[in-house]
Amino acid sequence: MEEIHIRNFSDKYKLVEKEIGKNIIGQRQVIKNVLIGIISGGNVLLEGMPGLGKTQLVKTIGKVLELDFSRIQFTPDLMPSDIIGTEIVTKKDGNIDFVFKKGPIFSSIILADEINRATPKTQSALLQAMEEKKITVGNSTYELEDPFFVLATQNPLETEGTYPLPEAQLDRFMMKININLPEDEAISSILDLTTGNTKIDNSVNKILDKNQILKMRELSRSVLVSGSVKKLAVDIVTNTYDERTDISAIKDYVKYGASLRGIQSIILAAKVKALVEERYNLAYEDVKEMAYPCLRHRISLNFNAMQDNVSEDEIIKEILSRVS
Repeated sequence: MEEIHIRNFSDKYKLVEKEIGKNIIGQRQVIKNVLIGIISGGNVLLEGMPGLGKTQLVKTIGKVLELDFSRIQFTPDLMPSDIIGTEIVTKKDGNIDFVFKKGPIFSSIILADEINRATPKTQSALLQAMEEKKITVGNSTYELEDPFFVLATQNPLETEGTYPLPEAQLDRFMMKININLPEDEAISSILDLTTGNTKIDNSVNKILDKNQILKMRELSRSVLVSGSVKKLAVDIVTNTYDERTDISAIKDYVKYGASLRGIQSIILAAKVKALVEERYNLAYEDVKEMAYPCLRHRISLNFNAMQDNVSEDEIIKEILSRVS
């Protein structure tokens, strides 16, 4: 099995990005952030209006990475047992026994499609799996695959038939990535492919296997972080709290700030970003860029923010302009 070293980390990443780009047009930054989340070992939440290619992106990633893949379509009638599995009663030689039938969560890549269309009870079925990489059914605990990560898609909360994700579950996503309408040129290319007689080739090659992904994750953890860069990440997150900041926007618009997982996520994601760019130490810009996807779902805004049309990204931008 080929080893992953510093010198070819970036090359491997670029091959994966290029292969995904065969099926996904005009979302390069989105692809980059999703791959950073995967290599870091985190769960990723993709938010955007229907029809922007969220599901297609995750399915393509599942094909490019040589990992077990399961898709779960979240609907209002989906039950927790439909995700994690259930114990069934069996009878053999007059003896009654319980046998656990595994659900689709027993894969490396879980596509939780339109996760916020299921009820909060069903959404919460993923909590233990996303944090501990294991599930408990009855008196038994089952280990999940390694690597294991959830790639979830959701529609904006203002769309019909959606339920807000519980705060505890949102915090277990390393990143929240917003998918917006592509540029006009990209839309034109998509139209050429999908409205003509050209046969679309959705086949892609497998680039990375399980061991290589784990090696890349291990290597990213060894990236050097200076004290000043670490302090910047800490300052960004602590300034999301009313009692720890003098930034007026925080006091006016933030109901509660990001958790400590936010700091961890920023550092882990920034380490992968540095290696992708062929650097073995973190820069301030790595931390600042990763602050947006790692914090926007961890900052809860109050009614004043909704009334004044203030977004989480605007709050993060204000913090970044104030911290040194």
